[in-house]
Amino acid sequence: MTAPKRTPLYEAHLAAGAKMVDFAGWEMPIHYGSQLKEHEIVRTDAGMFDVSHMTVVDITGSDAKAWLQKLIANDVAKLGFEGKALYSGMLTPEGTVVDDLIVYLTSYGYRMVVNAGTTEKDLAWMETQKAGFDVALKVRRDLAMLAVQGPQAIDKVCAVKPELADAIRALKVFQGLPQDEWFYARTGYTGEDGLEIMVPADQAVSFFNQLQAAGVSPIGLGARDTLRLEAGMNLYGHDMDETVSPLEAGMGWTIAWEPAERKFNGREALEAQKAAGVKMKQVGLVLEGRGVLREGLKVVVEGVGEGVITSGTFSPTLKHSVAIARVPAATGAAAQVDLRGTLTDVRVVKMPFVRNGKKVFE
Repeated sequence: MTAPKRTPLYEAHLAAGAKMVDFAGWEMPIHYGSQLKEHEIVRTDAGMFDVSHMTVVDITGSDAKAWLQKLIANDVAKLGFEGKALYSGMLTPEGTVVDDLIVYLTSYGYRMVVNAGTTEKDLAWMETQKAGFDVALKVRRDLAMLAVQGPQAIDKVCAVKPELADAIRALKVFQGLPQDEWFYARTGYTGEDGLEIMVPADQAVSFFNQLQAAGVSPIGLGARDTLRLEAGMNLYGHDMDETVSPLEAGMGWTIAWEPAERKFNGREALEAQKAAGVKMKQVGLVLEGRGVLREGLKVVVEGVGEGVITSGTFSPTLKHSVAIARVPAATGAAAQVDLRGTLTDVRVVKMPFVRNGKKVFE
């Protein structure tokens, strides 16, 4: 067994009172005392997550654009200016999900951010896809990354970086601001406004401490999961993986079918799946009574078939349980979940459940 890796902020987490756990081979904070309180802080004020365990890869070379147009299902030609971001799946030839990622246009090429738990697999896959392309990959372990999220997040970052306040406030969602070795992106994984900020590793602790002094609370992985689930956002290895088509995992919107001549990995398999009729779909489930919907529980749709919960939790914002599920395509507004042997009625809703701190489903 190799010892878990540590981010540049490890000591800062301990100083802030974090309970540390092993997450994807990294020692990460699960909470700093109260997961529920941390969830509430992000929904009402501003919190920060250490996401330095995720992997930043810089992509250069004369074929970088063409290579990415083959590698991922979304089309990097949509990236019209430096700093613009794109969310996509990286697919197998069979049309299943190797990983989900964000890619940014940069002055030198592209920057990609991939998941921590899939990093080695992703990098190995990308290497196999390089044949015939002039493209180079550089893993940026010299960078740390902090996500500052919540309705007060941008104000509080601007208080720490007043010289950049106007430029940061001018960012639209899914836009980034390169600033020397720093990079500020108006992206996030919580359903709240905020920034994901890449920072030189040797400056991460002082930035973390400045943000704390400005009233930004450290937030652990526990609240990160309940926040993203309320926001209806997929988690790799749970809501999709290499056995699942993006068409069945709520990721159809991330596939750029035009131009028709762009032959991205998995395109033919997905076209065949569409032509035959996609059998499953992703939905939100709501249980307004007692009980908690959990990953792996069976979903029964009378007269239609069965599905499965891929992520489930008690929603701290809504005060009842919600889940993401993959169910038969013909599923309507009602289903049942097998809760300890009892088929329990749930509502089927369109996600997200929560945006900007408010319930959004009918």
